[in-house]
Amino acid sequence: MPEVSFPVLQARTARFTLGRPRGFTVSSDGASVAFLRSRAGTDRLSCLWVYDVAARAERLVADPLALTRDETDLPAAERRRRERAREQASGIVSYSVDDSFRLATFALSAQLFVADLASGSVRHIDASGPVFDPRIDPTGRRIAYVSGGTLRRVDLAGGDVELAGEADIAWGVAEFAAAEEMSRGRGFWWAPDGESLLACRVDESAVARVHIADPANPEHVPATVAYPFAGTANAKVSLWHLAVDGTRREIAWEYEAFPYLITLKWRRGHAPLLLVASRDQRTMRILDIDVRNGATALVRQDEDPHWLDVVDGVPDRLPDGRLVSTIDDADTRRLVIDREPVTPPGLQVRQVLAVTPETVLFSASTEPTEQHVWCWFEGGLRQLTNQPGVHTASMAADIVVSTSVTMTEGAARTSVSRLGTDGPVASIESFAAQTPFAPNVSISSQGHRELRTALVLPENHVPGVRLPVLMDPYGGPHAQRVTASRFAYQNAQWLANQGFAVVIVDGRGTPGRGPAWERAIAGDLATPVLDDQIDALQSLAAARTDLDLSKVAIRGWSFGGYLAALAVLRRPDVFHAAVAGAPVTDWRLYDTYYTERYLGIDASAAAYQSSSLLRDAAALRRPLLLIHGLADDNVLAAHTLRLSSALLAAGRPHTVLPLPGATHMVSHQDVAVGLLTLEVAFLKQSLGVS
Repeated sequence: MPEVSFPVLQARTARFTLGRPRGFTVSSDGASVAFLRSRAGTDRLSCLWVYDVAARAERLVADPLALTRDETDLPAAERRRRERAREQASGIVSYSVDDSFRLATFALSAQLFVADLASGSVRHIDASGPVFDPRIDPTGRRIAYVSGGTLRRVDLAGGDVELAGEADIAWGVAEFAAAEEMSRGRGFWWAPDGESLLACRVDESAVARVHIADPANPEHVPATVAYPFAGTANAKVSLWHLAVDGTRREIAWEYEAFPYLITLKWRRGHAPLLLVASRDQRTMRILDIDVRNGATALVRQDEDPHWLDVVDGVPDRLPDGRLVSTIDDADTRRLVIDREPVTPPGLQVRQVLAVTPETVLFSASTEPTEQHVWCWFEGGLRQLTNQPGVHTASMAADIVVSTSVTMTEGAARTSVSRLGTDGPVASIESFAAQTPFAPNVSISSQGHRELRTALVLPENHVPGVRLPVLMDPYGGPHAQRVTASRFAYQNAQWLANQGFAVVIVDGRGTPGRGPAWERAIAGDLATPVLDDQIDALQSLAAARTDLDLSKVAIRGWSFGGYLAALAVLRRPDVFHAAVAGAPVTDWRLYDTYYTERYLGIDASAAAYQSSSLLRDAAALRRPLLLIHGLADDNVLAAHTLRLSSALLAAGRPHTVLPLPGATHMVSHQDVAVGLLTLEVAFLKQSLGVS
């Protein structure tokens, strides 16, 4: 058989993630671990499995093929959820379990299923309509789910009833801003006793509508989507307490001042914790909810002159009621128990992973290219991972399930460990394809800002041979590209093997280097990020004679696409060609929660103008390829089309590649493969290299 090319392999394996165990839930006694995994590195169909810690054995619980369900008719809400979560698998892609770890529920092809985790039996549950986001109550007696914007409840003993529903109102779902920007993909939460829920009521009547057509199939009716453009109305999200007996009560807080519902946590024995934020995101409040009367009480208020970031996993509570949260203190994001910081300055907390009766598990780093798992307990702190890499974990009782990617291993490794002991007690097998490249990469700190920079050279590179440079950044908030992970450089290594020196830079605004670093882009999404790319490139080239700065190209997707187009428009003296994929070109066309955090809530302000690409159209002097999925409901295709119109009006030649039917992920295999080869051909021709 002919050897499969890297672009084909990367597309078939969803960037080498298929077949990797994920979505872990550890039972409260630490005896079992539920997880999702497909059967092979090219299999997109995820199954539900359970791992027995003592026996060191796993068993298949739910197989979509055995349940004879396809996914040709997913509800629109589920398709949107998967797009927001960047989910590339199919089959069972999410599930929930009860507190006793006896039952799990999931949706498959909009049908409702319940699995007995002990026996492995799975049964179909009749539901009143297409099922979205089913969640079993902690006692294992009931399942709540959303169907067509209505929140419903199924009693496993029999009966399906409506909990809440209204015409043109969505109950129990996350609105666009929450799902895309706040890491909140859900819209309802069960009470610990299973007798009631807290649920979001989402009114999008005031939100602008966009119409996403399928030009390749003009007989299809365009999809209408509520999209909150910067400076315009958001969805109105209220919170309600819904009892299973049918009674309901609205939860009250200062909604006009704090319209963003960020997250909620409901622990047994304690009032639910609610996190809300002001429209400008400079103030957040943690509130206790009294479900008996709908009142809320202030627990803590945080403020920042620029903005406050959402940190996954907080707020939460320990069993004794102490608050688990974070604060930004002395340019460090620190873990806080009640009012006491318990992590030292310089250790940047990334996420709280689990809160157990005895411990708080969290990820943190002192070196931004790495991410480690730490544990706080009454006696102090303990670092649970040490090998340079990117590590994350789940935990219950004393069992920690950690997943690690490093520079030395060709696949992610999942280990099961017992807290307080050295080394793993077991591992959960991965069926993911091995990454094909051991990257020829060096990571350094460049310039006076010590910009973390990765240089990827061809596998057979001869030192001293000059190479054209391909900058390959993301470069914006919430994402890092320079990490101690072999996975991070597979695509870059293939690009380097085509004859480039690939340079990746994490500049100001990227995570892991403290609040001041992240806030350096406040009011200006263009100048700092572009300056840092140039500074790192020039610093690196001063020490490396094999970088040919007369031939520098740049490519990127999403924010990286914005940065690529920005580079050739504003600094053609440095950048000689660009490929901009799904770029934001006019920040007034992007969503409220993301954009207003950096540029303010007034979309007519100067910050929006100075960060826009449209005003620079007449300055284009270099080859520019714009790529955009026409079904993209995150960065709308209008961004590329408006920039193209401005370039045409200015008489500036450029190339546009529309992708019919493609979303922001561009997950179709043939399209993903073709894009890489086309980009390389465009860049080589533009730079005049063979």
